[in-house]
Amino acid sequence: MTTGLWELVLKGVWTTVQLLVLSALLAAAVSFVVGIARTHRLRTVRFVAGFYTEVFRGTSALVMIFWVFFVLPIAFGWQLVPMWAGTLALGLTYGAYGSEIVRGALNAVDAAQKEGGIALGFTPWQRLRLILLPQAVPEMIPSFCNLVIELLKGTALVSVMGMGDLAFSANLVRLALQESAEVYTYVLLIYFVIAFVITRLMRALEKRLKAGIGRDPGTERTARAAKRAQTTGVGAAGGGAA
Repeated sequence: MTTGLWELVLKGVWTTVQLLVLSALLAAAVSFVVGIARTHRLRTVRFVAGFYTEVFRGTSALVMIFWVFFVLPIAFGWQLVPMWAGTLALGLTYGAYGSEIVRGALNAVDAAQKEGGIALGFTPWQRLRLILLPQAVPEMIPSFCNLVIELLKGTALVSVMGMGDLAFSANLVRLALQESAEVYTYVLLIYFVIAFVITRLMRALEKRLKAGIGRDPGTERTARAAKRAQTTGVGAAGGGAA
C-alpha cells in the first residue's frame, strides 16, 4: 500500500481507539450504577435497573446505532456527531451486559462479610465501598476483559454512519486497491494487536487489585499449599525431611 493509504488506515485505528475508550468508560459507569442498583434493597430501584438491562440486552447494537444517529434527531431534535452517537449507543448497550457482571460479583461476596459490616454498624454505602466492592471488583476483571474485547469488535458497526473508523477506512482502501485479502488481513492483525494489549493490561490490573487485598496468585498458591499440608501432612513431612 502507498503512504497515503497507510495514513488513512492509521487514522481509522486512532478513531477506533478513541471510540473504544469513550464507549468503554460510559459502559463501565453504566455497569456499576445499574449493577449496584440491581442489588438495592428497594424493589422499585431493582425493577427499573432490571428493565433497562433487559431492554438493552435484547436489542441489536447495530439497530441502536441507527436509532441514536437517525431516529433521535427526528424524534427529539438532537443531532449527535457520529463519534458521540456511536459512544452513546455502544456504551449503553454493553453497559447492560456489564451490569450483570457487577451484580453477579456483588452477590458472590460471602454473606458473612455483609453480616460483619452490619454488625459493625456500617451504613449500606459504607458496606458497599469498604467491604463489597474491594472484594468483588477483582473478580469482575476477567469478565470485563472479555466484554471490552467484544466492544472493540463492536466498534466496527459505526461504519454504517460513515464514521472513519478502522473498518470504514479498510473498505476505502479495498476499493482503491481492488484487493480484499491483503487489506483485511492487515485489519485482522490490527484488531488482534489491540485486543492483545487490552488483555495484558486487564490481567495486570487484576493482579494489582488482588494484591491490594492480599489475594495475588503467589499468596493464593502459598495459602493453598499450607492448607493442603495441614490436611494431608505431605508438605509438612517434606519440610521436616529437608
